[in-house]
Amino acid sequence: MNDRQKEYFRAKLLAWKDEILRESKLTLQALQEENVNHPDLADRASSETDRAIELRARDRQRKLISKIDAALQRIEDNSYGYCEETGEPISLKRLEARPIATLSVEAQERHEKREKVYRDE
Repeated sequence: MNDRQKEYFRAKLLAWKDEILRESKLTLQALQEENVNHPDLADRASSETDRAIELRARDRQRKLISKIDAALQRIEDNSYGYCEETGEPISLKRLEARPIATLSVEAQERHEKREKVYRDE
């Protein structure tokens, strides 16, 4: 991977991370402002369910930030774009679609097949 490609993916990852952090701040503000006590039990249950779903989504995004940080670190140490399992280059199309990818398509498919086999047992 050349320097221009690395810079492209670094910028893409940083923009993605900034977007997630911005959305998280908005969610926190909305949750703090929505501290309404609903008199109706159904409204309260609905509000609590919405809040739980939003918090679960934010937790997934928090985990995604750590994967983005790991990808940025791989760019710094020149291991970005190489499959962790085979050492072969990961295709640029795959990295464009999933910039945090650590496995090539083939290695990912093998990994998912093994997971499916163990899950089915």
